[in-house]
Amino acid sequence: MSVKIRLRRIGAKKHPFYRLVVADTRSPRDGKFIEILGTFDPMTDPVKLTIDQEKIKAWLKKGARPSDTGPPSHRKRPLRPRPPLPLPSRRRPSRRTRSRAGLHRPGDLHHQGDGVEAG
Repeated sequence: MSVKIRLRRIGAKKHPFYRLVVADTRSPRDGKFIEILGTFDPMTDPVKLTIDQEKIKAWLKKGARPSDTGPPSHRKRPLRPRPPLPLPSRRRPSRRTRSRAGLHRPGDLHHQGDGVEAG
């Protein structure tokens, strides 16, 4: 059985409140869970987050995987090191972007205005 550490929404409409739980990966977001590890209230300022670090470490040792999303402070100070993110692929700027920046290539069609040269 594969388990994840993820958020379970229990708040009212327009007022989110979450519990950090350990749940089977096949169960729905607000469905059955195994254990509560903490709470997360994004509506307070500053955001209120309570976490039982010992329970989380124990579940990580058992093989539970944290979800990709989670409480923001949990992402800022992760409990386990994350692999480095892959570098973004570089796309060539579009014709429109090149023409706005003045980076014209020979053969590119771009708007020259009304055809009157400033001189």
